[in-house]
Amino acid sequence: MRDRQKFKHTMQVTVRSNEIDWQGIVHNAVYLHYFEVGRIGYFETIGFPIVSPTGTLAHRVVIGRNEIDYRSPARFGEMLDVYTRTMWIRNTSFAIQGFIEETATKRLIAENVALHVWLDEKNNEPVPVPKFFREIVKGYEGVNVLISPLRFSKEKT
Repeated sequence: MRDRQKFKHTMQVTVRSNEIDWQGIVHNAVYLHYFEVGRIGYFETIGFPIVSPTGTLAHRVVIGRNEIDYRSPARFGEMLDVYTRTMWIRNTSFAIQGFIEETATKRLIAENVALHVWLDEKNNEPVPVPKFFREIVKGYEGVNVLISPLRFSKEKT
């Protein structure tokens, strides 16, 4: 699943004591948070802020599916690298792929694919992923992203 060379974006997180479960390892739900930190950082890096300068949501994009494969437990105090990229953009959805490695050893911790759906801000129905977002992602990812052509759009080009 992971090809490190396709991932241009990485962030680091340190495992904190409140993220550890009774077994002494990171609780499974915390990995969702780590991947979300990676996605938000990725969106900021490519020039797509989720929150506008006024503090409101700039766009309505929701996660429709979140898959995690747990590979190795992370422990308190470990530094983790969170890698993030856009895998593909289809008509109304796009997929963000990520993986986490322990920084020092490069031990694989977890892998993730999150399916995002672009929604109309008034009726919450799926709408085509806008052209501007497609262009931003293509500019950042280059040949490492599959972008399907728009099938329909109310947006003026």
